[in-house]
Amino acid sequence: MAKDLVLERCDLELEANGRDHHTAGLCRERLVVRRGQPFRVTLHFQGRNYEASVDSLTFSVVTGPDPSNQAGTKARFPLSNAVEEGAWTASVVEKQDSALSLQLSTPANAPVGLYRLSLEASTGYQGSSFMLGHFTLLFNSWCPADAVYLNSEEERQEYVLTQQGFIYQGSAKFISSIPWNFGQFEDGILDICLTLLDLNPKFLKNASRDCSRRSSPVYVGRVVSAMVNCNDDQGVLLGRWDNNYGDGVSPMFWIGSVDILRRWKSCGCQRVKYGQCWVFAAVACTVLRCLGVPTRVVTNYNSAHDQNSNLLIEYFRNEYGEIQRDKSEMIWNFHCWVESWMTRPDLQPGYEGWQALDPTPQEKSEGTYCCGPVPVRAIKEGDLSTKYDAPFVFAEVNADVVDWIRQDDGSVHKSVNHSLVVGLKISTKRVGRDEREDITHTYKYPEGSPEEREAFKRANHLNKLAEKEETGLAMRIRVSQSMSMGSDFDVFAYITNNTAEDHACRLLLCACTVSYNGILGPECGAKDLLNLSLEPFSEKSIPLRILYEKYCDCLTESNLIKVRGLLVEPATNNYLLAERDIYLENPEIKIRILGEPKQHRKLVAELSLRNPLTVPLLGCVFTVEGAGLTEEQKAVEIPDPVEAGEEVKVRVDLLPLHVGRHKLVVNFESDKLKAVKGFRNVIIGPP
Repeated sequence: MAKDLVLERCDLELEANGRDHHTAGLCRERLVVRRGQPFRVTLHFQGRNYEASVDSLTFSVVTGPDPSNQAGTKARFPLSNAVEEGAWTASVVEKQDSALSLQLSTPANAPVGLYRLSLEASTGYQGSSFMLGHFTLLFNSWCPADAVYLNSEEERQEYVLTQQGFIYQGSAKFISSIPWNFGQFEDGILDICLTLLDLNPKFLKNASRDCSRRSSPVYVGRVVSAMVNCNDDQGVLLGRWDNNYGDGVSPMFWIGSVDILRRWKSCGCQRVKYGQCWVFAAVACTVLRCLGVPTRVVTNYNSAHDQNSNLLIEYFRNEYGEIQRDKSEMIWNFHCWVESWMTRPDLQPGYEGWQALDPTPQEKSEGTYCCGPVPVRAIKEGDLSTKYDAPFVFAEVNADVVDWIRQDDGSVHKSVNHSLVVGLKISTKRVGRDEREDITHTYKYPEGSPEEREAFKRANHLNKLAEKEETGLAMRIRVSQSMSMGSDFDVFAYITNNTAEDHACRLLLCACTVSYNGILGPECGAKDLLNLSLEPFSEKSIPLRILYEKYCDCLTESNLIKVRGLLVEPATNNYLLAERDIYLENPEIKIRILGEPKQHRKLVAELSLRNPLTVPLLGCVFTVEGAGLTEEQKAVEIPDPVEAGEEVKVRVDLLPLHVGRHKLVVNFESDKLKAVKGFRNVIIGPP
């Protein structure tokens, strides 16, 4: 009779599996594979090898605290030659001496998460069981049967594997980009993402159901959307928008998700202070890419926050055009969310593809602060019954704006305002290039097209279907060419009279600092022309000078100034409003790489910046991050003061860990010049 089969060790083939499954960055100490794709393991036995005629091998996998066959979180499967699609299977690849190489296959709809793999070996009536090890199973956009399958290799590289990118900010007329280190394959990040799933309230309420539902990217996306903010749970980030960030980190200071997620984990999963929309979106992008869901950060300019779902943003203003905050809904200069690529078996056909998910806590969805996933296609078609949260996202890109002016005597007049269109220049990083891609057409049909009218009808968007009232007077705000931080500059109210009559008007011009979410700060320039006479068919350009000394102390870290013109015609009680957001450009951070960029060889980055202001800078700090270039964030402080016009230079040591193309991401912070960003592409060669 054959001796019992005794397992000496199990080799999980980390290197080969990491290469085949695009998880090399995660497979340094443990096995990480993607579902729906076979992986290799090699069993080394003592004394003798497996003999098909006498030995029977059965494998078992379990995930979650309460595994069951019914929930799909437990499976037992024998060694067999038949490969069955969509099931857990094991088959022999080769047999050599006392080593047995096997191929294990996983279903393309298995729940993602941490699994335990074990083996039962029996010879005759004798049997023993062996624990083979743990592996983590991820979504697989390379597998056609997976719900996150993407058929373009270039897009899979960008939306699953790329660890750095850009997030778009500024204003619709001046789009600025900030570099971001997503770092989804950095040390410890995958474990943190799994912890995040295990702390979500649905898991705490019913762990076996939650683990079972992790087979669906729709479900996982919704959980991540809720867990990136901490409004209902032990989520990652606390949002704050009032410019008081002294007891935490200013949202503009972050340059990557890794530092945020590590802080959350190391502080016992206590919320990290503070986030704003792009920080929430970037952290969600890191978590979803890490779990294998193709994801990108998008920015919408002039983004509406419609609280009562009537697709209308109403501004109530006093006779000077100043907004009465308590009565008005808000339009954000820009707002960021993420899109993730997946099928939607829960919806009608045609709604697969990009889904909008918004982790910034704004409104509750099914009792929780999360938003989406909702198909971008459903937003374009005006199909507002589509899960999840279509009305809110539709309003963000399509709401109409009405301005009401309340006179001293209490009477209210509607003002014409053609300068503010909601949902402009919707932006994301282009695939494989450091450029912006405009994706507005995926959310909206061309303005005025029959398809747009159909979508508005379907959404019952009555305001947009009404004809716009035209007046013979028009006004817009124009700007001078270059507006950089620290400079004085002019803006202009450009007024045209397209009628044959004279118009006697009053013009109120005002500039205020503004946060990116539309909250106005102090005034930094104003002009009141009581008697402005507009001749027939004439044009006038009225300048307003904006001085650094007036805006320097009240500018927020968004670097935005809102210029508002209100043209009043007292004789007819007509009001014409024009607004424009101005973004002040920060100075450039110059980055030089010194040394030969090779794996495991020390490199030096030289960072420099010239103080563009007329005053000294105090408390200057450079912060540096870069997946594959440095294991953790590095900060370098500069001695005070940095005089006006002076250039500062510092050097930072890097140790490139991985071959390939990487980005070094830099932030510069000081008392008067905040959140200046820079980046440099670095290509690391083999040692």
